[in-house]
Amino acid sequence: MEPTTPLLIVDAANVVGSRPDGWWRDRAGATARLRDSLVPVAAAGLPPQLPPPVEVVLVVEGRARDVPGTAGVRVVAAPGSGDDAVVDLVAAAPQRRRLVVTADRELRERVVAQGAEVYGPRWLRDRPTPPG
Repeated sequence: MEPTTPLLIVDAANVVGSRPDGWWRDRAGATARLRDSLVPVAAAGLPPQLPPPVEVVLVVEGRARDVPGTAGVRVVAAPGSGDDAVVDLVAAAPQRRRLVVTADRELRERVVAQGAEVYGPRWLRDRPTPPG
């Protein structure tokens, strides 16, 4: 991706866990549904805060570690802590605009200290559904 393309990093465990919809019965399935919901973001962005194009990265861990990437969404399986993987991705792209989606307070502090913007899970969930 171009260095000017914003990097949207989504903390999958935190975002999936933010909605009590039975995700705990099928963590991998809930994570795959989140991944699929993010596909349009790569091309359409999340106006007005995030115009397109966007590089979308979904950080997975635990029982969702085997969820594969798909066109438009790169999946990074955290070898240990998902939070550490998110921080590593933020640190690896200091020249880019980096947006992290999580409600985890400690993670928020860690990535903001590295210059990232942080949005809560509702920011993703409440976006308008594209026509079609």
